[in-house]
Amino acid sequence: MPVNKKWMPKILAFCCNWCTYTGADLAGLNRMKYPADVRVLRVPCSSRVNPQFVLRAFQKGCDGVMVCGCHPGDCHYTSGNYYTRRRFMVLKEMLEFNGIEPERFQTRWISGSEAAKFRDTVAEVSELVTKLGPNTVFNERRAENV
Repeated sequence: MPVNKKWMPKILAFCCNWCTYTGADLAGLNRMKYPADVRVLRVPCSSRVNPQFVLRAFQKGCDGVMVCGCHPGDCHYTSGNYYTRRRFMVLKEMLEFNGIEPERFQTRWISGSEAAKFRDTVAEVSELVTKLGPNTVFNERRAENV
């Protein structure tokens, strides 16, 4: 008997070890509820996330990707998040050029004490990606090459 399942997006969140990951951990410790469709990947700094990692996440089936780091000026590595901001402004344009809605990719600044902001951000991005629907761009390209 077929089960009628509702589609849930796959969202990958690259989180800075020093701020956002701590905020996510605090949200969990405080038992804050947020969508379970987000997978958190801890990175040393948001600037260590190569744009190729984001593209690869989309290629591997993610419907949305977030890169979260310290607030500008508060980076543990002094200026890492400034690099992040510049790098990913260009990536958004490249995603659009490749047929991926730029809204599927988000950068956010969340400190370690902002558990509620992490929860709200995850819920907001999840809702946005759910409205956009499944990411089919790379599936369509694979089908064309067969």
